Amino acid sequence: MSAIQTINKKLVGFFCLALLAGPTSAWADYALNMTKGVTKISEEVYDLHMLVLIICTVVGIGVFGVIIYSLINHRKSKGAVAAQFHESTTVEVIWTTIPLVILILIAIPATGTLLKIEDSSDADVTIKVTGWQWKWQYDYLDENVSFFSSLSEASNKARQRDSGINVYDVKHYLLSVNEPIVVPVNKKVRILTTSNDVIHAWWVPALGLKRDAIPGYINESWFKAEKTGTYRGQCAELCGKDHGFMPIVVEVVDQDKYKQWVVAKQEQAIAEAAASGKAMSKSELMARGEKVYKGNCMACHQDKGQGLPPMFPALAGSKIATGPVKAHMDIVIHGKPGTAMQAFAQQLNDADLAAVITYERNSWGNSAGMVQPSDVKAAR
Repeated sequence: MSAIQTINKKLVGFFCLALLAGPTSAWADYALNMTKGVTKISEEVYDLHMLVLIICTVVGIGVFGVIIYSLINHRKSKGAVAAQFHESTTVEVIWTTIPLVILILIAIPATGTLLKIEDSSDADVTIKVTGWQWKWQYDYLDENVSFFSSLSEASNKARQRDSGINVYDVKHYLLSVNEPIVVPVNKKVRILTTSNDVIHAWWVPALGLKRDAIPGYINESWFKAEKTGTYRGQCAELCGKDHGFMPIVVEVVDQDKYKQWVVAKQEQAIAEAAASGKAMSKSELMARGEKVYKGNCMACHQDKGQGLPPMFPALAGSKIATGPVKAHMDIVIHGKPGTAMQAFAQQLNDADLAAVITYERNSWGNSAGMVQPSDVKAAR
């Protein structure tokens, strides 16, 4: 979660928060507050947070001030005698009315903001976001663009057991992806969240957006970024083994760059569809397969195919990677029920599937032949 650099001016006068903040230079890299964000909604949420914080601080100081004063000045050693009364209508009315007024003052702006959060009508761009274990699928419903976004190769490699890589040397460690989503600035973007397996949550603090992705349900939300830049988030629902490794990256660009990106993605999809119908050389399959393996398989089976037994078996020298090709294709395409091995039929095209299977059958000492996209197509 990105950090704002200064405490809201409204709280400068509060001594208790000043103590928490400390010298500005000493706390420059630490978050002591929510992020203000780059959307109107995120700013309103931030202002509501500050309003409630101010009210709670004032009430807290008042209540504890009275308690401390009473303990000091009305103690038995000073000869204080406790008042003998059991009820007071005036007191009851006062301590009921004041909290009620405070709650109403909070509820009025909060209700307005909540209504705005739920209004996803008149969107300029609509993106369907599907959570998978453990990556995100993005479908631009009006532009015919679809792709998966996974943890970046640098972060994925650094997080492996015994990788020997200092994670502090990896830029945006665990918050970078291989395929960010791109949206236009000052345009209303409607987000439809769902899931293919378990409950996830799509959360980008700077956009003021967090929505659960639930299998079988479509949840709506929206944002309108008013500033270009790159904004990062992550899954905010405990969704399994690799919950901490499915970040979100949103790039907000101007309208011209967005149009160029859409055209490029559409042309890429056409090229990939054409490649899925062609035979590929072994070198082409191996090069493409290595990239697909690192983005989809390495987390469980490790970079050298050694796996993490018994949960994630090794591929180096395994019966699957060196045995009958039909069995190998079947488990990669359709998965294996009752295990952590998921199906990749919907996640990868024929060319990617053929490439990664070929890579697994010809790496780490394996030498078990090639698989072509046409073989995968037939196996589907």
